Amino acid sequence: MLNYQSQDFKSLEELKETTPSIFTKKGSNNTSEKYTHIPTDTVIKDLELLGWGVVDAQEVKARKQVGYQKHLVVLRNNDVVINGKDGDTVYPQILLTNSHDGKNSFSFQAGLFRMICENGLVIATKEFESYKIRHMGYDFETLQGVIKDMISNLDLTVKSMNKMKATELTQFQILQFAKQLLETRVAGSNNTFGSESIADVLMPQRKEDKGNGLWEVFNRVQENIVEGNFQYLTPKGKLRQARPIKNFKQNMNVNSKMFEQALTFAA
Repeated sequence: MLNYQSQDFKSLEELKETTPSIFTKKGSNNTSEKYTHIPTDTVIKDLELLGWGVVDAQEVKARKQVGYQKHLVVLRNNDVVINGKDGDTVYPQILLTNSHDGKNSFSFQAGLFRMICENGLVIATKEFESYKIRHMGYDFETLQGVIKDMISNLDLTVKSMNKMKATELTQFQILQFAKQLLETRVAGSNNTFGSESIADVLMPQRKEDKGNGLWEVFNRVQENIVEGNFQYLTPKGKLRQARPIKNFKQNMNVNSKMFEQALTFAA
């Protein structure tokens, strides 16, 4: 059994208050006859047996189908850690998404939690496989296989981090990199950004993120973009302050794309 208090894991009672859709006991009326309900809380309990505890959970706001909406559960195992030679400690995470309306598979995606800034990164799906369990059945052995595969891919995580840490960027590359990552945030809107926006997202929030290394540049740009620490121009040319990304689906999408683009700059 996990020690919630010492490891900052959330208990099931806490999750009932913040993310009640986790505990829904049947699928919505819109599901097909082939649909098999997979209770998210059952999977959480099974993951706890494997040493993974919940550190965050969110659900989509819903007006209809309340209790069946898509939700995110973030889990961490404090015995699974990547200790960088530079003291940059990173914890791999499991990002679990599910819904009970028949529209989504039970999905597992890899993430990273960086202790220095308490910042979460979503690993790009092209480089690191995501895993899905369809609502056709579920068993503990399948879950064990998913977790085993994800852990076995940690070598890829370490190699990618080391590549990024070993890559020094020129000033031109830094500006191009920041511009590309900003485009992932404003994509699909008519908003634009200029040199001031690029300067905003390149501003380090702590001394560990200073420098021209790709890892440092990526972490400060990623954090500033997700937290909304930049200004942009509206279609009418008015300067507006960006807002933090609160929607977890947008957060995962933007984070994944930024990590994927960062890897293209790695030596």
